[in-house]
Order: sequence, then structure tokens, then C-alpha cells
Amino acid sequence: MELPLNKKAHSINILLGVIALGWLLTQLYFTLFKPIHPMILSPIFLSFALSLVFISKPINKKIIWPRLIDFTFVGILIGVVIFYIGHEQRIVNRIPNIDPVLPGDIVVTLILLLLLLEAVRRVLGFNLLIFVSVFIAYAFLGPYSPGFTNFSGFSLHQFTEIMTLTTEGLYGTPLSATASFIFYFILFGVIFSACGGGQVLIDIGLKLGNPETGGPAKAAVISSALMGMISGSSVANVTTTGVLTIPMMKKVGYKPEQAAAIEAVASTGGQIMPPIMGVGAFIMAELLGVKYASIALAATIPALAYFLSILLLVGFIAKRNRHEGSVALEDIKNVEFKTQPILPRLYLLIPAFVLLGMVLSGQSLRSAALYSILAILALNILIPANRKGIKEIYEAFIEGIKQAANITLPIAACGIIIGVVIQSGLTNKFSAVVAAVGGSSLIAALLITMIGCMLLGMALPTVAAYLIGVVLFVPILISLGIPILIAHMFCFYFGVIAQITPPVCLASFTAAGIAGANPWKTGWTGFVYASVSFLIPFVFVYQPAILLMGSPVQIIVAALFLYAGVWALAIAISGYMYAPLHKFERLLMLTVALLLIVPELATSLVGFVLLGIILVKNIKSKRLSRQIPKMALEKS
Repeated sequence: MELPLNKKAHSINILLGVIALGWLLTQLYFTLFKPIHPMILSPIFLSFALSLVFISKPINKKIIWPRLIDFTFVGILIGVVIFYIGHEQRIVNRIPNIDPVLPGDIVVTLILLLLLLEAVRRVLGFNLLIFVSVFIAYAFLGPYSPGFTNFSGFSLHQFTEIMTLTTEGLYGTPLSATASFIFYFILFGVIFSACGGGQVLIDIGLKLGNPETGGPAKAAVISSALMGMISGSSVANVTTTGVLTIPMMKKVGYKPEQAAAIEAVASTGGQIMPPIMGVGAFIMAELLGVKYASIALAATIPALAYFLSILLLVGFIAKRNRHEGSVALEDIKNVEFKTQPILPRLYLLIPAFVLLGMVLSGQSLRSAALYSILAILALNILIPANRKGIKEIYEAFIEGIKQAANITLPIAACGIIIGVVIQSGLTNKFSAVVAAVGGSSLIAALLITMIGCMLLGMALPTVAAYLIGVVLFVPILISLGIPILIAHMFCFYFGVIAQITPPVCLASFTAAGIAGANPWKTGWTGFVYASVSFLIPFVFVYQPAILLMGSPVQIIVAALFLYAGVWALAIAISGYMYAPLHKFERLLMLTVALLLIVPELATSLVGFVLLGIILVKNIKSKRLSRQIPKMALEKS
């Protein structure tokens, strides 16, 4: 049986709106009027997210019978919410591992796990589904597991206790943080963009670009950095800024693969760019028990180094293209950055400054996000110039709530993995095995962690890769004397970098689609362009001053050496300084970059000497290249 398309779509949109608004009102009620224990808020929050996914991502969009299954799932989830509200006092006050596990607890746990796995399959595909399923199986088949993975296994009662009756599993810190404040940050980012703030940031980036020195590419980098300060989503940044910047980059001489790679690398940096980094950074603050502002401040120098490397690189590539004559100067100057006047719209950035000010002043993240959303709505009402209608505001809220649902899924699924890994003792056993293999070698542990986090990041969303990396690798790094913040940041960085690492690099593939480029070539080009990002995590392990852990002098000196190395690395990759570099010179410049970036004074001084020699030689080459045409003209 089939329904008329228009009528069916209208009915589904109404239902989506009801669930989304119900979720929002429920969140606001528990936030503003009746604070509720995380052990009750988390399952209610998860139930709303799952309901929204089942309605927005149906089994079959055309036939009604599979849709009835989705509606049944929503009905079951309503029952789950009623169960937790009815058993609030028992669940909140029970003593873990002493008070009994009721049959209802087991039934609700199994229902939530099955529905969560199905939602993960619909939204994220089979990678995370298989990953989580393996760990669920491991929880029960531990006695039959080989080698160091062997353990006694869990009974169904123990599994239920861990997953849904304590904060060690499904309702752990990641999900409770998402329900508490990350939900509002996601809403802020979407509404801010919908009401014009995002476009202002993009236009500022476009205006700051100089067409003669890679303007559109620099505009892509600056716009993505500014947008990343608010959104923290690489693919979203690519689709937002890439449709404007990629065509312009191609017009001024960048190859399609280069244009797409530049946009992908710049957009991926949004997740490590303060003040609003990726979701993983918020969860990191909760896991470490520190204010988010301290995480954002610590990430500032590495984030600036990342974007500085891309800005320098695109500038050198533009100069090389002009030198080689691959694009005429007149064509470059004819590229127009079509933007509306920026000054009359600068007021749209006020909510971003409100958010930044409240976060840095130590206000609660939930309050910062809520007040910033109110600022957006107030400006939209009070100033008619760029006012959005009720329909547009409503659509922005719905889109933001959908994004929150999609982000909730991997976070909740990772709670299952974290619970199994920690309670089975697998973390300690894995740490012992790595220590035995590496012989207590720090560099060996770092390389193993890097590879592990990148493999996780290729297969899973960034936040999932980070969370699993935390339980598997952070204990190893801490046991070798690395401070806990640095260990977490190391895993977070490589989980992010995996988004632009072949063979799975979603940001690069998305940009390649916009540019009409070869996805595979784009992926590898982006990998090379982002090479500084593979070095920075090792730098802050050996030089904590990069994360603002040291005296002001140590921080300044470490930052200067890092930025000098970034400059040398951009030259080595582009093959151009003031004049083209030969292959040997590029290899030597790469060595210089490594010497400068490695946090040792002796190597940095050697790097500066070599850099000076190459710099003098390259300036002479530039002068010589100018003199040859003049000499030829005089002879003629």
C-alpha cells in the first residue's frame, strides 16, 4: 500500500516537528525549571534522539508497512521514557552492584540497545554497528576469548547493571554532557548560520583574500577557520564555504584537486579551532573535569600553526603558478569576490562574541549557549534589516535538532564500548601488551596510538574515534609519564586528522565532488597539504609549552620555533619561496622544517642556519631570474 507523496510527506514533517519541538521543550523544562538527575535525563534524551532518527530516516520512504515499524519503535521509546520517569527515585537512589536488577531494567536495556544499533545502521552505516556489536559479543563471550582478551564475561544482570544502571556505560559522561550542554551548542551553530552570522564570517574571509597571492584559496582558509570557530564540522564547512571558494580557486590557476584539497584541509581544521571546537573537545573537558575554556586556550597555538601552514602553502602555490605562467595576472585580477556590504551586517556577530565572552569568563557552557541563542533571536526581532521569518527560524531549529540526534548516536554507542572495555579490564591488559611490545618506549607508544586513532577515525565519526582512543590508548600514554591533557589532545588530534587521511577521507571526497576532481587524488593531495598536523601532536608531547603548559618565555619560544618550522614546511611542499626550488633544495627545506619543529634547541639552531643559507640562495636565484630577461633585451 502506498500513500500520496505530498500528503505523506506533509504528515511526516508534522510528526518530525512535533517530536523535535517536544524534545526542545523537554530539554528547556529540565534545564530551566526542574533539574533532573543525569541517570534519568540521559535515557529521555536518547529516546527523543532515536525517535527523531526513526521518523527522519525510515526503512522505506514509499511503502507504509515498513513505516509502521518506525512508528512502533517511537511508541516503544515513549514507553521507555515513562519507565524511567516512573522509576526515577529507585534508579537515582539505588546502590550499584548491591540493589537488585529488576526484570524491567533488563527489558528496557535490551530494547534501547537494539533500537540504538538499528539507528546507528541507518545514520552511520555498518562500520560503527559492527564495531559496537563486536564489543557486546565480547561482553558475553569473554571466557572464550583468546590470549590477553580472556576474562570471566558478564551475565545479563551484570551487563544491565553496567550499561543502564550506572554511569559506566550507556549513560556515562559523553552522553550526559551531550544532553546537558552540547545539544544547545549544536542549536546555536545552526541558528547562527541560518540568521546570517555564518555568511558574514564567509564574506569576511573572502574580503581578506588578495587575488594576486592566492586570494580565493586564502579566502577558503580564513572562511573555514572562522566558520570552524562556530560549527566544528568538517563536512558542513566544506559544503558551506566550498561552493563559493572552490570555483574561484580554479579560476586563478589551482588545479581541481588542489582547490578541493585546500578546502577540505581548511574545513577539517574547524574541529581543532577554538573557541568552538569539535564535540570531542567538549567531552574532553567533562572527562578531565576542567573548564572547557582551558581546553580551548590550550589548543590555540597548535590551531594557529595548522591554519598558518595552509595560508602560507596556498600563497606559495599561487606565486609558483604565476611564475610558471599557468595563469595570467589579468585573469587573477578579474576574479570578483561577490559579497554584500559587511559593515551593516557586523551586528550579526554579536551572539558569537557573547558566546566567546561567557565561555572564557568561566560561565557554564549551557548558560553560554542559551544566552547566545537568545541574543540571535533578539537581534532578529529588533533589527529588521536582515530579519528572518518564523518559518526560517523554525526550519533552523528543526535542522539543529536533527543534527543533535545524529551526533547523539555515535556518542551513545561509544558508551557501550567504554563500559565493556573498562569493566572487563581490557584497558589495563592492552596497556601491558603495548608496553611489552614497545619496551616502555615513549615514541613507540606514540606511534601505536597515532596509528590506532587514525584507523578508528577512518572508520568512525571523530567523536567516536576519540572516545575509543581514550579508553584504549590514553592509559598507555599516562603510564609513560605524559600529562593527561596532552594524552587526550594527542588522541583527539589524530581522530580529527583521519578525516583527511586516505583511503577514507569524507571531507576531501565532499570537496572533490564540488570541484569535479578525482576523489583519490584529492585525498592524497589533502594528506600532503595537512602534513604539519601529523607533527604537531608529537611536538606538544615533547614540548608542553605549545599547549600553554609552561612559563611565558617558554611558550613564546616554543611557538616561534613551531611557526618557523611551519613556514619552512610550506615552502618544501610548494617548491617555491621567492623563486622555484630544485628537488634537492625542497628535500633540504623539509629537513630544515623538521629540525625547527622538533622541540630541541640544538636542532632548532641548526635548522635556522640552514634556513638562512637556503633563503640567501633563493633570493639570489630570484634576482638572477629577473636579470636574464633584461640582459637578453639589451643584446637585442
